[in-house]
Amino acid sequence: MEIGVSTFVETTPDVKTGKVISHAQRIREVVEEIVLADQVGLDVFGVGEHHRIDYAASSPAVILAAAASRTEKIRLTSAVTVLSSADPVRVFQDFATVDAISNGRAEIMAGRGSFIESFPLFGYDLNDYDELFEEKLELLLKIVAAEKVTWKGGHRPAIQNLGVYPRPVQDPLPVWIGSGGNSESVVRAGILGLPLVLAIIGGRPLQFAALVKLYKRAAAHAGHDISKLTVASHSHGFISEDKESAADKFFPSTHYVMNKLGKERGWGPYTRSSFDDARSLEGALYVGDPETVAEKIIYLRKNVGITRFMLHVPVGTMPHEEVMGAIELLGKEVAPIVREEVAKWEREER
Repeated sequence: MEIGVSTFVETTPDVKTGKVISHAQRIREVVEEIVLADQVGLDVFGVGEHHRIDYAASSPAVILAAAASRTEKIRLTSAVTVLSSADPVRVFQDFATVDAISNGRAEIMAGRGSFIESFPLFGYDLNDYDELFEEKLELLLKIVAAEKVTWKGGHRPAIQNLGVYPRPVQDPLPVWIGSGGNSESVVRAGILGLPLVLAIIGGRPLQFAALVKLYKRAAAHAGHDISKLTVASHSHGFISEDKESAADKFFPSTHYVMNKLGKERGWGPYTRSSFDDARSLEGALYVGDPETVAEKIIYLRKNVGITRFMLHVPVGTMPHEEVMGAIELLGKEVAPIVREEVAKWEREER
């Protein structure tokens, strides 16, 4: 069972002061957060790609490369790479470079993205949203599989027996499929035999158990060994020594971000009541003291079947020292509880 962190490197206004941290400062802070995650024994750190003013990470690979030379064991992944509006050749080259710097710890998490700013920025038509992803994923997987590539599609110039370099340390370079809960993307990951990442950020996480079963059925039907499949979750959360203080610290910035996005997307108002409901055992927020968060991760593992859990922290802008504290508690206190319990189940099953 792997435990890690994900971030979108947000730069929203501080809810107390109204001040906005610079993109440069927040990027430097995230590198420090990755270094700490490595030091406290976490397994993976993911950085998401966005192209708008309130997110600083338009190029996750560059941030991960900065952390790669300062870390030793932690795996470094995008969360996600918006593949539909990217060049798969360049994506592979960037992450193969991170893989070289880290000596084999890079991963690509490919997704269509829930934000659309990158499409007009890079000259793509949103009417081609699904087709772009399918075509570019096909090309990326060809590059991963072979040094020389021959490929032709409808949205990018063809490639005729050309090499793509550098080649990564890992063979193959891991490519995950990110999904917000769309059955089509889950089936695609299963058919391709690729690891799956589910963004479980609302509703009841147990509802995702059906998607995991669908993923495994699709994989089995395609002839893949389902015992080798891995499923990750990415969920909002925060950890503090005290359960209620964790909630009080995490709510203000989460409230700001969820209502800001809600206005853009037509969601209903996000309230303290809905926040507290999501903190329950069956809810999608992993907020509380280490024992509470560990219990919820174990519950998710047992009932949904995930093999990797990524705590998304912060949501919005929080003090850097509070984020660092949450990462330290995740590594030093939460992860050992979860790993011990999972190891116990595995011994009993044998």
